[in-house]
Amino acid sequence: MDSLSYKTVSINKQNADKQWVVVDAADQVLGRFSSKVAKLLRGKYKPSYTPHVDCGDNVIVINADKIKLTGNKWTDKTYIRHTGYPGGQRSLTATEVFEKDPTRVVEKAVKGMLPKNKLGAELFRNLYVFAGAEHTHGGQQPNELNINELN
Repeated sequence: MDSLSYKTVSINKQNADKQWVVVDAADQVLGRFSSKVAKLLRGKYKPSYTPHVDCGDNVIVINADKIKLTGNKWTDKTYIRHTGYPGGQRSLTATEVFEKDPTRVVEKAVKGMLPKNKLGAELFRNLYVFAGAEHTHGGQQPNELNINELN
């Protein structure tokens, strides 16, 4: 056999099959939900997954205000940031962040599960989180996706 009967295809930005997907965060546990969304953004559910290319889907998350945290995480989980000045460390609990902006909790969880490089920043731009059941991306004709069917 002098020729290969198969070829390994490496996806690039031009031939990546990017879709628009809507997922519902209502009554989902934050960490498990976020890991599946991060896999969708990365493209790991596709057979043409290429690690160094943005080949994932554009994900629209609705009902972020109905997300659940298990245990005592509403009071014990802290989000820490630093102002850049000496003694400038600030922290907020999950409840405080959720009261300010419910979408921020989901965004922070998903962003923490993406690569910490230029590719991760590019992938994060494909995430759109909305607090209610309505979203502004109807023109893209996104497909409804049941997140519970993914593994």
